[in-house]
Order: sequence, then structure tokens, then C-alpha cells
Amino acid sequence: MSKLDILGLAGSFSVPSKTRRLVEEAVSRTAARFGGRSKVIDLSQLPPGFALARQIQDLTGTARDAVQHIAEARALVIATPVHKGSYPELFKHLFDLLDPMILAGKPVLLAATGGGDKHALVIEHHLRPLFGFFEAQTLATGVYACERDFAGDEIISPALISRLDRAVGQFEPYLRRGEISPQLPTRIDRWRGTDRPVAANS
Repeated sequence: MSKLDILGLAGSFSVPSKTRRLVEEAVSRTAARFGGRSKVIDLSQLPPGFALARQIQDLTGTARDAVQHIAEARALVIATPVHKGSYPELFKHLFDLLDPMILAGKPVLLAATGGGDKHALVIEHHLRPLFGFFEAQTLATGVYACERDFAGDEIISPALISRLDRAVGQFEPYLRRGEISPQLPTRIDRWRGTDRPVAANS
């Protein structure tokens, strides 16, 4: 598996998904600005058994690949849909399985989507504390999008695009074009007694 520079993760099970569209736009703008390899995944791609995993060793297939990508990417764009004021349970479940050291020092652009403005504080009240626990370097600008920012699957809000560009620009210390920061050690396979990531098909 080739290591990624930028990974986008959309915490949505809907297809199509406004959350995924927002992540795709953020990842595309980040890659265009700084270069590097990128990929977008979402929770709808994970197998049903993912919900039953009690520890990271229980993951297989695309679920294990997703965790490997999270561990190895140099920067993350992570977005969640908002349901009744918070992120979905299975979005949190994915991060409950991770060793805290996997995200330590990693830059993360936080984003969310919801039906209206009242959910906008989910980034500050839910996402930022979660990634603070992991000691990730969350970017100062979070990006929230609601229904009126889209026409179908297309982002039509100039204000949203402007905020997105401002957030993407904050990757600069970590992803300068041609000067990609060294990869932090990962601990996805700690139970094997090694800090070296293991190939997805091992």
C-alpha cells in the first residue's frame, strides 16, 4: 500500500453524501496547493463487521485499510454529518479503536455538515475535544456547511469556499510543496511488538 500525504475521511453512511462532497473539495484543494498523494474514504465503504469490532485487531479488509491510511497519512481532512447535535456513533467508534499515538502531532482539518446553522458549533464542542485527546494538530479554522451551501452535490456558497481555502492554507507549516514533512512513527500494529506499519494484505 502506497503511503498517502493527504487522507480525507467522511463520517457518513449516505450515498451520495454532502459530507463526502465537502471532504473531496477540501482534499482536492489541499492537493492542488501542496502536491502529494491523496485519497478520500467514507464510513459507507466499511464492512458491516466494523460495527462489531471491539479492538483494532478485529478489523479486516477495507476497515483495516482505512485505519492504516489514517495512521500513515501526513495530513487529514475529517468531516462528520451532524445528527441531533453530535456526530454519529459509528464515527466515534472508529476513533475509539485507535491507539492515541496514531494521531499525535498530525495536522487535521475539521469539518461538518448539517441541516442548518444551529449545528455549526459541533466542530468546537465535539470534534476539537476529540482530536485534542489524540494530541492531533487541529487547524485553527473549522469548516461547517449546511443545506443552503449546496445545489445537489455541488458547493455553491462563495463564503464556504473562502472559509475552506483559509483552512487549507493552514496546512502550510506541515505540507509545503516540495517539502513534505517527515512521517511521524505510527503504532497501528503495536500488538505485533513493532512500530512498523504492516501491509494491508499481511
